[in-house]
Amino acid sequence: MLKVGDKLPAGTLQEFIEIEGNGCTVGPNTFEVEKATAGKTIAVFGLPGAFTPTCSAKHVPGYVEQAEALKAAGVDEIWCISVNDAFVMGAWGREQHTSGKVRMMADGSAAFTTATGLTFDLTSRGMGVRSQRYSMLVKDGVVKSLNIEAPGKFEVSDANTLVDQAKAL
Repeated sequence: MLKVGDKLPAGTLQEFIEIEGNGCTVGPNTFEVEKATAGKTIAVFGLPGAFTPTCSAKHVPGYVEQAEALKAAGVDEIWCISVNDAFVMGAWGREQHTSGKVRMMADGSAAFTTATGLTFDLTSRGMGVRSQRYSMLVKDGVVKSLNIEAPGKFEVSDANTLVDQAKAL
């Protein structure tokens, strides 16, 4: 399992782009994690699924609300990673008003999440393999802080915790 001091695993994530530009086309675009984190401080939070209750009511809204505070603390980008496809993540981002604040990164086949060791098996609930709920600060691809929730909890991966950790970084 990923821990503080580890480099993020190689892999790709997808993001649904609404407006063409900066080498990105409209629709799903694939990004290499290593290149996308190079030279940047990224606030990453992972969660079990788009449009799910805690994720939609608390997790994503907290990061949207705290986006400016995170940037003021030295964070270059905020990523939400979920085991959903880029179309779903794009639709969820529109609903959550994340544009310009939180990048909604899709890990459709759970390859990146599996490589981090942060999977959560929800097969018995009809959802398959998903991501655990977590947050982390990543600087130049290296994990500087990592907050993993116990199953069914939302206590340590919230935006306020990551703001405090970013200020201390």
